[in-house]
Amino acid sequence: MTTKIACIAGARPNFMKIKPVLDALAAAGHDVDLVHTGQHHDAEMSDVFFKDLGLRRPDVHLGSGSGSVAVQAARVLEAFDPYLVEAAPAMVIVVGDVTSSLACAFAAAQRGSLVAHVEAGLRSHDWAMPEEVNRVVIDRISTLLFAPSPDAVDNLADEGRDGQSVHLVGNVMIDSLLANLDRALDRPLPHPVMVDGDFILATLHRPSNVDDPVVLDGILAALRAVSDRLPVVVPAHPRLAAHLDADRRDAVGDGVIFVEPMGYLDFIAAQQRARLIITDSGGIQEESTALGTPCLTVRESTERPITVTEGTNRVIGTNSFDIEAAVHDTLTDAPAPRCPALWDGQAGRRIAEVITTTLQPRTAANTIDPRVPASTRRRNDTV
Repeated sequence: MTTKIACIAGARPNFMKIKPVLDALAAAGHDVDLVHTGQHHDAEMSDVFFKDLGLRRPDVHLGSGSGSVAVQAARVLEAFDPYLVEAAPAMVIVVGDVTSSLACAFAAAQRGSLVAHVEAGLRSHDWAMPEEVNRVVIDRISTLLFAPSPDAVDNLADEGRDGQSVHLVGNVMIDSLLANLDRALDRPLPHPVMVDGDFILATLHRPSNVDDPVVLDGILAALRAVSDRLPVVVPAHPRLAAHLDADRRDAVGDGVIFVEPMGYLDFIAAQQRARLIITDSGGIQEESTALGTPCLTVRESTERPITVTEGTNRVIGTNSFDIEAAVHDTLTDAPAPRCPALWDGQAGRRIAEVITTTLQPRTAANTIDPRVPASTRRRNDTV
């Protein structure tokens, strides 16, 4: 008998994370629905990833659209709950830390479905980040926690999570990257300046960086300064593009080249060929580590410290002088490529194996809810 599982994706980074899990579960014989929340709904942030990844069409599209965190969460909750009632999935799998992942995890827990969190345990310890709140809440209500790195396992242990609920499986983002790298490198480069590989790739999208005009202008000033050494290519995320008025574009000069958001394959190729990446994205910290490309993270913290201790990433803050200095140092003495253990393209398979075992028929008497610490369980506690 097949088991209904719902896999949730809603924003650009979700698609790369859910594809390996979706494929591995289907190969294991599960009945899997792909639920697209619609958090990213335009072609450049959604449709192109389905095409590039070979991701099948969603079975369900919730159409949440854009809006504030509260508005998006409310729309997802309202749209997802009827699906839960009708489909009654045994498990709902959410990935990452976006608003729609939080909303679907909450709705599923309320309806009695098991919740599995892929990319569990990551912590920046910065409560000003909306994503940090999402991560902690999702992990707390999840039954299965799939950690990409040992530091994530340690974080969950520090928060009192029972060891039977936590599984170190590796990084699903790297599954997708490795599966598509050859195809990406066979494609023509999306911009002429990238042809010889002598360029810096930069991305900005976090509200703390692009919504604050002082911070944004400081980062752009740093990009302007380093573009005297190498051209800087900036695929403009919609949030950044909304703040790029004519004055800001003129101020950075011709050496900073703003382009439209790239598809998944084009962006992999751009990362692989760049001399250096400047970013505030968590996923790019991981992908650049796997590709061996030096990365400078313009944030005060990272929830992916393994990319610093075992990868090619440095966290440098947002001060323009610090950015300029870090670019100079990195171009002069680039770090040696390193990649963490288990970032080997097999994370999706490991996740599917754990889920298959978890969903095997069991009686209520021998079913334990791993969300409850072992020390607080009564003798006959059940899910």
